[in-house]
Amino acid sequence: MTRIVFVGAGSHIFTRRLVRDVLSFARMSDATIVLYDIDQERLDHVHFSVKRIVDAGHYAAQILATTVIDVALAGADYVICTISGSFDQWRHDTEIPAKYGVDINIGDTRGPSGIFRFLRTYPAMQHIARKMEQLAPKAVLLNYTNPMAMLCGALSRDTTVPVVGLCHSVQGTAEMLARWMNVPFAELQYTCAGINHMAWYLTLTHKGIDAYPRIHDAVAQEATYREEIVRNELFLALGLYTTESSGHHSEYNWWFRKRPELIAEFCTPGTGWNPGASHAAVNWYQKHMHEWRDEAQRERTQPQPIDLTPSNEYAASIINALSGGDAFTFNGNVRNVGYITNLPHGACVEVPILADASGLHPHAVGALPTAVQLLTNLSSQIEELAITGCITGDREPIYLACYHDPLTAARLSLREIRSMVDEMFAQSAPYLPQFK
Repeated sequence: MTRIVFVGAGSHIFTRRLVRDVLSFARMSDATIVLYDIDQERLDHVHFSVKRIVDAGHYAAQILATTVIDVALAGADYVICTISGSFDQWRHDTEIPAKYGVDINIGDTRGPSGIFRFLRTYPAMQHIARKMEQLAPKAVLLNYTNPMAMLCGALSRDTTVPVVGLCHSVQGTAEMLARWMNVPFAELQYTCAGINHMAWYLTLTHKGIDAYPRIHDAVAQEATYREEIVRNELFLALGLYTTESSGHHSEYNWWFRKRPELIAEFCTPGTGWNPGASHAAVNWYQKHMHEWRDEAQRERTQPQPIDLTPSNEYAASIINALSGGDAFTFNGNVRNVGYITNLPHGACVEVPILADASGLHPHAVGALPTAVQLLTNLSSQIEELAITGCITGDREPIYLACYHDPLTAARLSLREIRSMVDEMFAQSAPYLPQFK
């Protein structure tokens, strides 16, 4: 019987989605679903919700909920990680840079905001991995927690746990592009590679024909252009389409957020799910952070029918393939061992991966085109600096990483950056045991 552990199960929307996906496969319908979280109230709610899914599907699955990590991980076959840090801490990752004039949209992936979220999150991730080494040495870690590249890169360097990072930006963007072309998503073929949140569709075809001319035609339409202004600007300039939202991408370069008028032109008027408004993540979370309790109450008092339709997330199909089911190809984040030849060796890269009963098999894609390699390589090297600083407890690589962040460097001098980083270190100090 397959034992699948959800670490950070209190992320109840994500947990319910992934449990539903897992149980949709016949070979997993009798799995042991282990729900682990440090928040008992959230854990109780997700336990109730998952039991409703099991009951609605008449599955033979067993459910275990626990706040004890050793109980959760003992004998695990697969571990799905969706942990997140405290809002009271990560809000400072955007608020402190804002004091210095660095305007952030989300702040969970790279730049000073992403780096400090990584530094605080890694001790917990490392603890989970060390427990897996002891209690579940053959288990595969499927990580959804951001910042994806830095966390997975550090785990690959620092532990023996087989880890792959999963994100829905590749398939989500491909679905968007298929909609723009008015073709079924299933008819679209692509090779996508780079780093998390900055991968590029190196090839994009529909029924064997290059689809990029059709994307050019779509972007020429005002409504389509305004849906993803930043990403469309990048596409028109660099020639390839990139993953993740315009808001995320507006943080990763020099071009869109360094002046208020640029934010107003490129980042505020877009109509996609995240065009790039200032402090969007902090503002959303402040407004909605307590709504889950209302939802929990409604689910108990006014329950709606359970929808068992699987989502487009990768995790369940990967587990099914590794467990002997149909092979499955997806985009995942793994250590670069020659898969992308002009990104740093050993860095965390996002490439196509085949999962089957014999394991995970990343595909080599060769070199990225120069037009997109320059920015991707810089971001990857910055992430490598942050990982080095985190693992060694040395602050200097962290300063270097922030010095070279494109958006930060477009706004601040070296001295100003160092002062900002010092303030971020001071704010996060209680959560950074690796820095003395």
